[in-house]
Parts: sequence; C-alpha cells; structure tokens
Amino acid sequence: MSYTAHLDTFARDNLPPRNRWPEFLFELPELRYPSRLNCAAELLDKPVTRGHGHRVALRTPDGECTYTQLFTQANRVAHVLVREMGLKPGNRVLLRGPNNPIMAACWLAVMKAGGVCVATMPLLRAKELIEIVNKAEISHALCDRRLDAELKAALPACPTLQAVTYWYDDAPDSLDALALKQPLTFWNAPTAADDVALIAFTSGTTGKPKGTMHFHRDVIAMCDCFPRSCLGASPDDVFCGTPPLAFTFGLGGLLCFPMRFGASAVLVEKLTPESLLETIQRFRATVCFTAPTMYRAIAGLARHFALSSLRKCVSAGEALPDATRQLFRQATGIEIIDGIGSTEMMHIFISHTPERVRRGATGYAIPGYRAAVLDGEGTPCRPGEVGRLAVKGPTGCRYLADARQKDYVQRGWNLTGDAYRVDEDGYFFYQARTDDMIISAGYNIAGPEVEGALLEHPAVAECGVVGWPDEERGTIVKAFVVLKPGCRKNGTMVHDLQEHVKRAIAPYKYPRAIEFRDALPRTETGKLQRFKLRQPA
Repeated sequence: MSYTAHLDTFARDNLPPRNRWPEFLFELPELRYPSRLNCAAELLDKPVTRGHGHRVALRTPDGECTYTQLFTQANRVAHVLVREMGLKPGNRVLLRGPNNPIMAACWLAVMKAGGVCVATMPLLRAKELIEIVNKAEISHALCDRRLDAELKAALPACPTLQAVTYWYDDAPDSLDALALKQPLTFWNAPTAADDVALIAFTSGTTGKPKGTMHFHRDVIAMCDCFPRSCLGASPDDVFCGTPPLAFTFGLGGLLCFPMRFGASAVLVEKLTPESLLETIQRFRATVCFTAPTMYRAIAGLARHFALSSLRKCVSAGEALPDATRQLFRQATGIEIIDGIGSTEMMHIFISHTPERVRRGATGYAIPGYRAAVLDGEGTPCRPGEVGRLAVKGPTGCRYLADARQKDYVQRGWNLTGDAYRVDEDGYFFYQARTDDMIISAGYNIAGPEVEGALLEHPAVAECGVVGWPDEERGTIVKAFVVLKPGCRKNGTMVHDLQEHVKRAIAPYKYPRAIEFRDALPRTETGKLQRFKLRQPA
C-alpha cells in the first residue's frame, strides 16, 4: 500500500493495523488485478468503450437506461461532485436513496471521482445517520429529496458534513439541474486497487453497527466469484430483487453483478410479494435476489403469475429454512440457491449450484474462498462437530477504527459469528449465530433449528426463537410466533405448536414459552433482530 490517488487519506489512515488484517487469497487467475484499478471503469466504462453501450443496463417501471446513458449520467454527477461540491479523492460521500437509476448513477459517480461511498438504508433515522456521518467523518452527501427530513434533522450534529445536494428536486442548485450543465465525459480518478472505495455499515442485527472498508479490487472480486461459479451469469440475464443498493447483498446482486456480465437489472423502489412477482413477470427476469421471508411469502402466490423466465433464485441475509426451500420448489419448480455472506466479507462466500444442493446445507466454499469450522482454540473441528465458521479469500474484514476487529479476524481467518458444522464432503450446515446458541439445562439448542420446525406448521407465518431467562433451568427456549390470518392465539395453539416441534426434532428442543406477535422486528434488509426479541416488553 504505497501509491494512492486519495488526497484525503482518512480512510487509509483508519484501516486496522496490518497485523490485524485477515489473510487474503488470490488463487483464481481472474482475481489477479493490476495495481491501479477503478471499479466504475471496469463495470461501466469498459462495456461502453467495447461497443456494448446500446445494451440496456437498468430497467424500471418507468423506462429503460442503456449503458451509454448510465455512463453519461454518472460522468455528469461526478463533475457535480468535483466542480460544484469540491470533492477531493478520498472524501467520504453519503448516499441516501431507494433503488432507482439515479442512486445507481450516483454510486458509480463517487467511484469515478475517487470518493469513498457510504450508502445508507432509506429508513434510517437522524440518530442513526449522525452515528454514521460522524464515525466516517463524511463531508459530502447526495440525497433523494423525498428522504431529506431525517438528513436535515441530523445536519446540526454533523460538523464534517458541509456539502449536500438533492436529486428529484426542482431547485436551481439541485443535482438534476447541476448535472445537465456538465460535460458528458469524465476523467476517472486513477485509484489504486487497494484504495478504499466504500465503507459499508453492518445492518444492526446485533446492536451498534460497524463500518467495514472495502477496496476497489474487492468490488470486482465479489463479481468474479459467486456470480461466475454459482449463477453462470450471461449478458442475456435480467436481475431483480428486494435488497437495497445500500446493502452489499443488493449492491452486488442488483448493480455490480449484472454490469460485470453486461446484463441488466430491474430497479424498483418498493417491492411487496405481489409486486416482486409482477416484476418478474413483466420484465421476464431470470435471476432473483431476496431473503428467505420473501421466498416464503411469494411461494403461496406464485401460481397466479407467469414465471417461466426465472431460472435462478438466490437467498441470503439470514439462514434459509428447509421448509421454505421445499415450499418454494413445490410452488415454482426452482431450487433456491442458498448462500451466506457478510458485510465484512462483502458478499457470498459459501453457496452451491442448483445441481449440487444438499438438503439442510448452506453449501460449500465457492471457488476463490476457503472455509473451516474451528473450535475455541482455533483448531479445525472434526466432521459433524459444531464450531465457529471461519473463512478467507480475496475479500475480508477491515473495520473503520473499531476495536472489534480483533474479534472478527483471528489467525488470518474471518470469524463470521456463525455456528456451523461441516460434513466429510465439505458441505456446511448452519446451526445458529454464535450468540444465538441456547444452552438450556445443559443442552445446546440452535434457535434456527427450532424456527425451521415451527415454520413447517401450517398455522405459522413467521417466527423467531431465542434463549429466555428461567429460574429453574437457567435459560429456556422461547418462540415469538406470527400466525397466519384466521388462526387463534390461545393456549390450544401453544400446545399444538409445542407438540408439533417435539415430533419434528428432539423433544428437549421444544419452545417452553411461546408468545404471539403481530410482527417481528427486522432490519430494512429483512434480517430478524433477535436481540430485540430478548428485550423484555
């Protein structure tokens, strides 16, 4: 790490010490990148300069955008950042918007200008924005005018944030108006492959979010691993899905992956189960990215839609219950591609092809990555033993000035915080988050296994299982259950659910307490926030 294009070296200065970094692997030929690399040039400029600018890059309910149109829009926004807003390479830029072409163009523009992108979920409140802005010392912001209220409320407590411009705005100094005055071409910042491109904040399933720094090469590496080996992506693919572009699952699946292969993506600002199915039908989407809860919801509606174009469905964000996998396959004939990734690793590192699925398993370490299950001493567990999931590859954890780096990275491995077991064939089976393992009366019980059993009951719409304090047993298994419409929340239902679990899995794992809820706490990306379930009402 000698050369850098960054004049503002905050991001590089706040990387963890090198002895706290994980070991990085670049064993695949396609992962050996040049020392200077700008990910926007790779993803956007090359398709245009190689004669593919006429191809559709982005599709929306309101129209289409070709690669050339996206290229010129990103160039104009980059000029606004540099000429009108005073951006210097290395400055952090807050992005705040839903999934739409302007949000995509802004992300690419920040990359082109050599900025460090900090994209945020649309539903974040002022308090959460203040934490992010001050942690990353953000100086610039591009924001959808419809989301301005929380950003404006945060501004007085954000002294570093001096330049803010809005899009979808009629003001003469809006991004829309300023961009129209700019040239159609832009000279990209000559970033190093190891210059920080983005700071991705974790989604907060366990409390206070952490900022993870990823390089320009990391953006391209995530495109050259999972979609290449598990999706077999091609220029004819049409990607769609629900994760926000501010979430690395969405950034990959709905922007970077399709662009890496010259394909197109459908961006829709808000999707329900019905509108996601409508999107697949209308745009003849071939690849879908969403969370297990959405797959469960759309399985019951799929018969009402024409889904013949759909060939690959990717699930990530949280564990995929086998009941959901079977339900979706019965409804559509499609085998869901399960995967585990993390904000720290940028995207999916354990998955499988539809042909190599193994019931109950997340999958195997995809080409480019290595994975292991380690005991408390860092020694590999024997097949079948439960331990801590550890992974290494071309991407890895580098927290922004955070003492928790030493917990995530140990002996060169990234420890994801997941409890897994691995079989003799290298398939990894999810047990729980390591902090979600329930020890009750001396037994180790994985909450997700109990959730999977409950989801097989015809009355259960969704559920969450946690350990709950108990004077007699120390901790008991408690389930929070959302019932399907028309089902009664009474003692008879509690008993029925408990007996169902006893028949499905070992009886000692059954939930000794069940609480009915109208909804469960989830992040904007659909992940269940179990830490909120543990908080007394």
